[in-house]
Amino acid sequence: MIDERAVIDKNAKIGSGVCIGPYAIIEDDVEIGENCKIASHGIVRRGAVLGRGVNIDSFAVIGGAPQDVSFDQKISSGVLIGDGTIIREGVTIHRATAKGRCTKVGENCFLMANSHIAHDCIIGNEVKLANGVLLGGFVRVDDHVFIGGNAVVHQNLRIGEGSIIAGNARLNLDIPPFLIVSELVDVHGINVIGIRRRGFGQAEISDLKICFQEIINSPGNPYIKAQIADEKEIAKTILGKVFLDFFKTKGKKGCVHQRHVGRNNE
Repeated sequence: MIDERAVIDKNAKIGSGVCIGPYAIIEDDVEIGENCKIASHGIVRRGAVLGRGVNIDSFAVIGGAPQDVSFDQKISSGVLIGDGTIIREGVTIHRATAKGRCTKVGENCFLMANSHIAHDCIIGNEVKLANGVLLGGFVRVDDHVFIGGNAVVHQNLRIGEGSIIAGNARLNLDIPPFLIVSELVDVHGINVIGIRRRGFGQAEISDLKICFQEIINSPGNPYIKAQIADEKEIAKTILGKVFLDFFKTKGKKGCVHQRHVGRNNE
């Protein structure tokens, strides 16, 4: 059902079974997959592409221009939203800064009220952002990450798969996979509960703990240590290998290391 009071550009592509509420705005060059729901006053700006079954709540703005004073508004860029993602009220997702590029949100994500995803971010599948989370530009968040309310993530960072970030955290370094992090990148060990909920067992957990002790909770450069650990085939399970693989790409800001482990407990 499409409400007659919605404002929809004639060139927008609307799939079957889509519901659009009153006063919603759908701009030119938008594609909306089948069975999507856009509540009243939701806004989908030009260049945005929604997969199937995406749910956008009131006053969310998808595909707004980047908050970059040097950005040329004439550049054609966009936002891609994966199937089944829920976008709650007041969420903002900005389009990319380069021609032909997209800010990307994966499948079955849950973006809670007033969270913000800046330009050129890449968000994996099954990611949850709680209320008020702020992601700077070019942030990458891998699959199965949870970020707590009002956490702030500096631009150009990466958060590895399966990590959990506490509310009000401030991140200025990369976070390797499966870690628990709070405050100013205080590391509290492995996200064991999250790993078990995904169906992994003690073998994977033990393997991750070994990798954690070897790479994060010991002196030295974590990138060099990870390379040595990989050559020695220390990781015995898929999760251990995911952990070590994270360090094959060095980010612009560096990553957490021994100095950040257990600082809240000192």
